[in-house]
Amino acid sequence: MNELEQYQERMFEEIRHVDENGREFWYARELAKALEYKRWDKFKNVINKAVTSCSNSGNIVDNHFSQLGRMVSLGSDALREVNDYKLSRYACYLITQNADSRKKEVALGQTYFAIQTRKQEILSKNYEDLTETEKRFYKREKIRRKNLALNKAARDAGVKNFDKFHNAGYKGLYNGETANDIAKRKELQYREDILDNMGSDELAANEFRISLASQKLKNENIQGEANANYAHFEVGSIVRCAIIEAGGTVPEKLPTPEKSLKELKKEELKKLDGGSSVSYPKNYSFSCKKCLTFHII
Repeated sequence: MNELEQYQERMFEEIRHVDENGREFWYARELAKALEYKRWDKFKNVINKAVTSCSNSGNIVDNHFSQLGRMVSLGSDALREVNDYKLSRYACYLITQNADSRKKEVALGQTYFAIQTRKQEILSKNYEDLTETEKRFYKREKIRRKNLALNKAARDAGVKNFDKFHNAGYKGLYNGETANDIAKRKELQYREDILDNMGSDELAANEFRISLASQKLKNENIQGEANANYAHFEVGSIVRCAIIEAGGTVPEKLPTPEKSLKELKKEELKKLDGGSSVSYPKNYSFSCKKCLTFHII
């Protein structure tokens, strides 16, 4: 992910909660702060508009907007009960769509919740019923999460050069090709994500590689950078052999999709936003209080 996507994820995922049944939700007052609404009455007006949108779209409002009272800290160990809402991801999406789009944080929220809501729609379907594009988004998201687990396992094994570590896996799976070799073969632009330019079958092969490599590092307690790199290469080779033995197509022979997932994501946002893409102010910059980093778009 680029810095903007990372910031979006931190900004809204850090205030995400999960109830006793495993369902995710957000508190409206925490969302208001994230969207830079200082007055509750003004944010309540936004919620009312979102509730109307939810009702007009044929959804059951109570499934997405649940009113409740909860205790909040006032400082110095003092507590006060306030009115609040327990919001679904879809409710958050509707709220950002009805909020003041001139606010930078609202623009970020519109993008984040639009994409995440679409992902939830895809995940609710059976995999075989998905279109090829939906399968690509689904697999790419799974790879992103599994790569986080693989990176942690590699770090625990002593890996410091992660480019070399990941290239070892690619070399095993792609008969010696590195990430740069794959990018050149696919005729991608500089620093364009190779995973965003793979079809669902190629992504599936890489997902299998990543998952097995993570398991191997942990299950065999592999230590040392050279050993971790070799293990990743070995797993890539094993996946390649399995594809060949099953009569499948090796990944370098699979076609590259006409459009990258980055391009398709922009098109998806236009559809979700009624035909106009979400835009940011020119030279928009912000300082992230969580990571103390200054970001510029």
